[in-house]
This record gives sequence, C-alpha cells and structure tokens, in this order.
Amino acid sequence: MAISLSASLLPNTFQSNGNQNHRLTLSNTVKTRTKPRYDGTHWWPPLSRGLLERIQSSGVSEDMVDLLDTVKVFDLNGNGIPISDLWEDRKAVIAFARHFGCVFCRKRADYLASKKDVMDRSGVALVLIGPGSIEQAKTIAEQTKFKGEVYADPSHSSYEALRFVSGVTTIFTPKAGLKIIQLYMEGYRQDWKLSFEEDTVKRGGWQQGGILVAGPGKRNISYIHKDKEAGDDPEIEDILKACCS
Repeated sequence: MAISLSASLLPNTFQSNGNQNHRLTLSNTVKTRTKPRYDGTHWWPPLSRGLLERIQSSGVSEDMVDLLDTVKVFDLNGNGIPISDLWEDRKAVIAFARHFGCVFCRKRADYLASKKDVMDRSGVALVLIGPGSIEQAKTIAEQTKFKGEVYADPSHSSYEALRFVSGVTTIFTPKAGLKIIQLYMEGYRQDWKLSFEEDTVKRGGWQQGGILVAGPGKRNISYIHKDKEAGDDPEIEDILKACCS
C-alpha cells in the first residue's frame, strides 16, 4: 500500500503494495492555500466526495501524514528532529527495522545498501530507523557498517503513526522460519544482547517494520510497504522504481 501526495498538499496518486501493484490517479484537487487537516471525522477544507471516497478505498489513513509531523527521531549524536524533516528537502528511502537486534533487519540493511550507488546517482538518501535507544542505533551502525543514515525512535511513535503491524503471529510463520535458516546459512546473525534489552523485550520484540519512499516535501509520500510478517521484504525493483525512476 502506498500514498503519493501532490505538491498542493493533497493526495494525488495512490499505489497499492500487495500481491499486485496498482495506481489510482486522482485528478480532483482542492485549490486552496489552507493546509488540509483531518480532525478524526472531517477534512477541512472539505474534499470532493469522489476524492474522499478514493482516499478511503485506498486503505490509507487520512491523518497519517499529519501524525508523522508530530513524530521525532534521534540521530547518533542524540539530536532530535521531526521525522518528516528527513524528506522535506530531498527524496529518501526510509527502512524501518523490527528492532535493532533483528537478523532480518541486518539483511534488509545490506539489501538496500547494495543499491546505494543507484540512489546516490538519483540524489536519493538512504535511511534506517529502529524502535529503540540511541545507543542501540549506534551499535547496529557499527556492526553493519550501514552506508546510510541511522536514527532511533525510542517512543516507537513513527511505527504507531504508520500503523505497522505487531504481534506474535507475525513472527512465528513458516515463511519467516525458512528465511531465518537461509540468513544463518548466508552468515547473518541475530544480536541477542540487543534483542533482550528491556525496551525490545517489552515493546519491540513483536514489532514489524516497513519501507517508505518520500519527498521532497513533507507531505509527499510516494510509496509505503508494510511488512506482513518477519522478513517480508518487497522486491528491490519496486523500491528503485518508486525512488529512482
């Protein structure tokens, strides 16, 4: 599932990320200088009925972009910034880790970093965000030598805003089990010390992540992939098409 917002701050194109990808091109826009807001019940200024129906049918929450404006993440020096600043003035691929000790996320970091030269040529930044502490973020950056930027989300608020799934049934699946075996054969390892730190055990252990492509412009989100289960990586070609085509 993906959402793309036009330069006029209104939804313009939606891309579904499921078994099949499709686009809904929306020609209706509201010409206004007032920033659209959703109060949980209504948009103001009001959107056309047809546009609103197509937004709702896409499966994208109307208030998601506004919620992201309230989310703060922290760089490796402990500096907090609004998450949407990461793509305000540039396009970025943002990967959300399950947690910083996760073996699947170490594979995801490598899988994205392997295409960083393509992203660099297109002027696209590569970012990894994890639900946990700044110290945990520093550890994974050092362990993986990740080529992009790394940020921590101690409050997990970005995961809540994006409504990434969580739960034991998203971890213990046949597909995830087979992928763990494959990753261990490739030499990847879970960091059990990070995995059993208090924050991960209490909040992050069952969390799933995802990938989004966004910017330039705080309200311009062109692609969202939400992991359905552990190790649910989208095709790299889909990400490159969204960020670099």
